[in-house]
Amino acid sequence: MSSSLSVHLLDLTATRALIGSGNDQLLEVIRTNFADDLAHDDDWFRSEIERGAPTAYEALSAVVHGGPFSDDKEHAFQYGYAYKRLCSLTGSFLDNSSFTPHRGAWLSVVDEGLTALGITAVSVEAFGYTDLPAPLPWTYMPGCGEWTPEQIAQALEQFEATKRKGHAPPLEPEVVDAVMQCIGWMRHAENRPGYGIVGFRS
Repeated sequence: MSSSLSVHLLDLTATRALIGSGNDQLLEVIRTNFADDLAHDDDWFRSEIERGAPTAYEALSAVVHGGPFSDDKEHAFQYGYAYKRLCSLTGSFLDNSSFTPHRGAWLSVVDEGLTALGITAVSVEAFGYTDLPAPLPWTYMPGCGEWTPEQIAQALEQFEATKRKGHAPPLEPEVVDAVMQCIGWMRHAENRPGYGIVGFRS
């Protein structure tokens, strides 16, 4: 079974602030302009919704209002996907061609490539963990992680230090492509003060 990685460039502080903001105007805009997307997601998760999981819009409303969240941990995935929707609407999609689709331990393989180049401040495998902002409940899927502006700046410094040494370790071509895609993400963020990267694995 393959996985996908969705990567977004956005203002981390502003996006986190949407959680619990009570922004009903935002909810109405999403419900009006993205009704087909919401309906598609409800169709995809129809069996879970029939067992009591919130609909896509109900989950989105709970995230924007800071709750209430279902007590059933089996339903927590909907809040993760609702946060992913907020990130996709407030941020910019970044090229994920080296990561979608991917199988097995590919993210850790790319991390090994980053480490070989001296880059330890960021990790693509961290996008597979679940690190949703509070108060969103924990969920196994989708995985979520973020690279802060500080981590990105440090990672780029590490990359430049390796370049100055003039010695690049041998890496498989596909790993090089994936690592350079990560560098590209960080270059985009570097040019936007306060911007970071949020990734979702599903």
